[in-house]
Amino acid sequence: MEQGRDSQLQNISIQVSRCYRCSVGWNASIAGWLVIPVLIFCCGFFGWTACRVYAGDAEKAEPPAISQVDQVKMILEQGLNLEHQSRWGEALSLYEDALRQFPGERVLEQRFHEARMHYDLLRRHGDQTYLNLVRSLSTSEVFQIYDEVLLKIHAHYVESPGWQYLYEQGIHAVAIALTEPKFLAAQQLSISAEAAAATARDLSLVVPPQTVQSRMTAINAVTRVTNWLKERIGLTPQPVVMEMVCGMVNALDPYSAYLTPAQLSELYSQIEGNFVGLGIELRPQVDALVVLRVIPGSPAEKSGILPGDRIVSVDGQSVKELSPDRAADQLKGPEGSQVTLAILGKDDQLREVTVCRTRVEVPSVADVDIIDRELKIGYFRLLSFQRTTASDVAAALLQLSQQGVSSLIIDLRGNPGGLLGAAVETADLFLSHGVVVSTRGRNPQENLVYNAHDSGTWTIPLVVLIDRESASAAEIFAGAIQDQGRGTVVGTPSYGKGSIQGIFPLNRGDSGLRLTTARFFSPQGRPYTGRGVIPDIRVQTVARPADPPGGPSETITPEATSGSPQQTSRQNDPILEAGLQAARRIVAQRPATTW
Repeated sequence: MEQGRDSQLQNISIQVSRCYRCSVGWNASIAGWLVIPVLIFCCGFFGWTACRVYAGDAEKAEPPAISQVDQVKMILEQGLNLEHQSRWGEALSLYEDALRQFPGERVLEQRFHEARMHYDLLRRHGDQTYLNLVRSLSTSEVFQIYDEVLLKIHAHYVESPGWQYLYEQGIHAVAIALTEPKFLAAQQLSISAEAAAATARDLSLVVPPQTVQSRMTAINAVTRVTNWLKERIGLTPQPVVMEMVCGMVNALDPYSAYLTPAQLSELYSQIEGNFVGLGIELRPQVDALVVLRVIPGSPAEKSGILPGDRIVSVDGQSVKELSPDRAADQLKGPEGSQVTLAILGKDDQLREVTVCRTRVEVPSVADVDIIDRELKIGYFRLLSFQRTTASDVAAALLQLSQQGVSSLIIDLRGNPGGLLGAAVETADLFLSHGVVVSTRGRNPQENLVYNAHDSGTWTIPLVVLIDRESASAAEIFAGAIQDQGRGTVVGTPSYGKGSIQGIFPLNRGDSGLRLTTARFFSPQGRPYTGRGVIPDIRVQTVARPADPPGGPSETITPEATSGSPQQTSRQNDPILEAGLQAARRIVAQRPATTW
């Protein structure tokens, strides 16, 4: 299921980004986690991932009773205002969340795509490995990259490519680049903004419409464009062709992307479960980077950084002045280098810490514990699906079994996904037979069925917790447990990312592609895309989502359990409390067993 690092890695990236997990902290915008120093997987968002700026918890208030048309109009007004201020990361996050609420809304999809194009361009041009690559390429080499990318799309993408569409999206990417001062500065172009804008407008006229119908005509069309730009404004072919590569790949879908050398390298580190950085998970806000989690044993933990801390400056530069996105970029750096952070603690006291970037081992399992001592109900969080996840879970199971665990709660909330193979192997620990997941793509090699095996199966009763941030590989695991009747799924509907991305290194420049190669389906053949996993017990936290297709699932409002040592925390965590109630019911209905 997983091939070597230097081969075309299939079925690797199944991950969605919802916040910064950096090497600072530990993916995506695509569509992604966003991993600093790399955008990873979609989100994002795992290829891209937007800088998520939270003005407050929108789920804590009832939405106003206004029509969908008016809601979309309000979102567009807010988004366009952000665009006019070049706050592309915030606009991208806004449109992403809006499309979760209003899937298929065409105007939101258009603005999402436009914001992503700008956002990705700015990130590329803040990536020194990408800038060095572009400068190092000859004209023939950059056209070889373009041709190789076309070939990989033609051979592996989940749908048949439209050559004219790919060409037009590449042209659009160049037009956007000509409006971005960062791109013009990188190319040392001394032209006015008006001249650049006029050039961008005329780009679409260089090649007659509907003439790009094959790979060869696409290459010929790009050659004409590069010659025209060279003559008109003195722009060399290398940055033009690379922008066309990035534009056409990123336009395929929200999860496909061109990967710079730094991004590809960091992606491999994520697959192995380690990276160079600080070891903190961040949520960007307007004026600070909020620490969500500190990885045990990381440089951040050793420096006294705590969850809830707010990073307000990086190496003397204010997060507010830099923008949260740029500030997060400042946190990356080579192994052994240092960064100085100004941190505002929960007590509102400002302190300064200097942290040395080192290699951080990222656990995929955390918080292994018995949370009900009387009934011996076990618990652990599954943070992601990386190469070590199945063995990490097996170790957690052994630890809990030695304490006499009677049932188990597996917490997948916030899990953005990861490796397809890791999800299958982990589900196989709990399934003795049957389908775990099936995949279907345009290439027959992508039409696969992954089955469970009887050997080494744990039969402990399961409760699986999910939420709207549980995505991709996490959905594969939860869906398999649910469809096979192996456990009870509790929480809120999951993200609904039902596609698989393969990682394809390119022959030149140490860069690569992430391409959607297939879609995946539950054991009962249900698609995950746009629907996700619907919990057996839906927890009504504050505002209840609309019922899923096919009718509502059970909905409960959890009650506090008197006398429990974890009562206070569970009262603030209704999904965990509901999961514990479900586990208790299971224990009460079954005879005592050693697992």
